Amino acid sequence: MNNSQKRTLEQIFTNPVLRNIEWRRIESLLIALGCELIEGSGSRVGFKKGELRVDFHRPHPGKEAKPYQVRAVRE
Repeated sequence: MNNSQKRTLEQIFTNPVLRNIEWRRIESLLIALGCELIEGSGSRVGFKKGELRVDFHRPHPGKEAKPYQVRAVRE
C-alpha cells in the first residue's frame, strides 16, 4: 500500500464522512487491499475478496464518492 492509499484509508474512516474522496482513489485502495475488481455494465463495478462481494455504481458526472458509498466501503 502506497502513501496515497494510506491517506485514502484514513479519509474513509474520518467522521463525519468526507464528501470529497475521489472514487478512483477508493478503487485503488480496494485493489491494493487484495480485492478483485469486477466490471459490470455501464457504471456498475464490483469488488470481491474471498466470499465477500460488494457492488457500486461509479459516481458520475462528478468524480467524488457519495457518503453512502464511503460508509459501505468502511464495512
